[in-house]
Amino acid sequence: QVQVVESGGGLVQPGGSLRLSCAVSGSDFSIGDMGWYRQAPGKQRELVASITSGGDTKSADSMKGRFTISRDNAAKTVYLQMNSLKPEDTAVYYCRAIITINTRSYRYWGQGTQVTVSP
Repeated sequence: QVQVVESGGGLVQPGGSLRLSCAVSGSDFSIGDMGWYRQAPGKQRELVASITSGGDTKSADSMKGRFTISRDNAAKTVYLQMNSLKPEDTAVYYCRAIITINTRSYRYWGQGTQVTVSP
């Protein structure tokens, strides 16, 4: 059974940094694109950044230069390094992984991790 589990959220002051991790566990599957999304109260879920299995990345314009996505394929883990955090970055951050099992691909989501940026 595939599981996607995020960690690393918390409370941080404006200007601070956090590193989120997302680990995929299970067996007999391959992982394609992985990404981070976020959802603030009263807002739609939005893409933060994504990364292919080959390491190509893309990120939302508002986060370029502050957030960096990376992955360790051997560890089946994706990371999000967040610097210069702002109060408007406060949201629940979700990890998404494209998992292929027996030639069929599925979108798996983690349970989310809360990031709060406040003095």
